[in-house]
Amino acid sequence: FAQTAPMPGTILDIHVKVGDTVAANQPVMVLEAMKMENEVVAEQAGTIASINVEKGAMVNPGDTLFTLA
Repeated sequence: FAQTAPMPGTILDIHVKVGDTVAANQPVMVLEAMKMENEVVAEQAGTIASINVEKGAMVNPGDTLFTLA
């Protein structure tokens, strides 16, 4: 399952690493958009299979942020 960016912005922080188990609605990273910090949460429970962005990266809507296995 791939989680995509909901809006354009900058990745401020990443709270997990590959291999971590996450619960549904658990905050995974922080996306700054329009001077506001938005938590990106896991839409479902699973294990982080990949993190496709790094801190400071600019993202656009639809860009894959991370994947769950």
